Amino acid sequence: MSTENKKKDYSLKRREFIKTGTLAAAGFMIVPRYVLGGKGYVAPSDKLNVAAIGSGGKGASDIAEFVKGGKVNIVALCDVDDREAAKTYALHPKAPKYKDFRVMLEKEGNRIDAVSVSTPDHMHAIQALMAMKMGKHVYVQKPLTHDIYEARMLTEAAKKYKVVTQMGNQGASGDGVRKLKEWYEAGVIGEVNEVHCWTNRPVWPQGISWPTSSVTVPAELDWDLWLGSAPYREYVQKLVPFNWRGWWDYGTGALGDMACHIVESAFSVLKIGYPSEVECSQTTIYSDNFTMAHYPESCPASSTIHFKFPRPGKPDLKLHWMDGGIIPQRPEELEISEMMGDGGNGIIFSGDKGKMMANTYGINPRLIPVAKTKEVQVPEKYARVPEGHYQQWVDGCMAGYGNKELSSPFEIAGFLTEMVLIGNLAIRSYDYRAPSPTRPGRFDYPGRYIKLLWDAADMKVTNFEPANQYVQRDYREPYQKLTLD
Repeated sequence: MSTENKKKDYSLKRREFIKTGTLAAAGFMIVPRYVLGGKGYVAPSDKLNVAAIGSGGKGASDIAEFVKGGKVNIVALCDVDDREAAKTYALHPKAPKYKDFRVMLEKEGNRIDAVSVSTPDHMHAIQALMAMKMGKHVYVQKPLTHDIYEARMLTEAAKKYKVVTQMGNQGASGDGVRKLKEWYEAGVIGEVNEVHCWTNRPVWPQGISWPTSSVTVPAELDWDLWLGSAPYREYVQKLVPFNWRGWWDYGTGALGDMACHIVESAFSVLKIGYPSEVECSQTTIYSDNFTMAHYPESCPASSTIHFKFPRPGKPDLKLHWMDGGIIPQRPEELEISEMMGDGGNGIIFSGDKGKMMANTYGINPRLIPVAKTKEVQVPEKYARVPEGHYQQWVDGCMAGYGNKELSSPFEIAGFLTEMVLIGNLAIRSYDYRAPSPTRPGRFDYPGRYIKLLWDAADMKVTNFEPANQYVQRDYREPYQKLTLD
């Protein structure tokens, strides 16, 4: 396509211009490297210019990680809430400040090489795609997107616009997942046919009704911009900055929050594809008079999800997800004094010759019985990432598209995110209810125990149409359906 042929990596063009044009015309403005610093010093002209969408909370810690390596200039900051962003703004006083990411990208576009997106889930795809269309590299917090269609679109966008991408599931760059892969591929635990993943999330309210009383919007918060693509609601307390995760309009629940950290190990080690089937059970809420309560706007207080992955030439893989305090049965081979996972979170691979286990992010991998971990010696097969997940992306941006391998580019992260969000189709189908034809005023639950059959090519549940409404959501105006121009 002609537009693709014309598109070059912006960061490389920028550095080339500075070296060939600006230095010749105004060399006195650039202080020579040997004057300013010694070994390891990076001149300002050789740094990556990063803009951040989301500057408080997780955005603040992301920004801190980017600048840690000394290769990044923070050239623009955006946040809808001045209260949350205040500390970051103080640390970067020279960076222009914005509340609307669209205004920031339009005004500062010529100064920006790359963009970090650390906002609530429902805005990830919209913000990332705008930056990608402008030729900006992007780093996006997990889960990559709010719905499956968005994940598929960002995956395609990364290829089309040829920008360097990374999702913020930092365990993908850790030593742990690489050790797990080496054990598995060496045959230490044999063939894995079952995996158990669990988390103690949610640590925010879920399974509740939407607050009935509204309050005054804080002066520092632009509520309409925070809502973004989500349906309009009156402002309520405690939703911002964190509890939005428990509401479907903005978040993706415990699964969306933690599965990209925990399931990633299974995804990477076993090279699993899309699931063919998914089903779930979840907490049933009862009101004070012991009648069943139904809160379709809120994610469940706890859930268990069962995925089935077909594997050519092998038995189907079963992967079980548990959250809200539900945990798998403790392996008999695990000593009573030894912790399962990290206690609140973890993953266990069950093979026909043994088991292996890890914490969140794939940290602290060990064989079960744990004593085998030191006994079994397997050569390192996969290169480690000593620079870490954030600096790997920074280096990739500076090298240019296709010149450096990354741990979680959208070509991988989009696939993982789709797989994760298919689980939420089961959760929301489980909640699906319809008026009972035989009991006036009561409801039946046709989706309560249904097993969803997934057609990955068409992004469609084939046996329960109501589930498909959650594959791609509608946006509030003026935000429009994602397309690749």
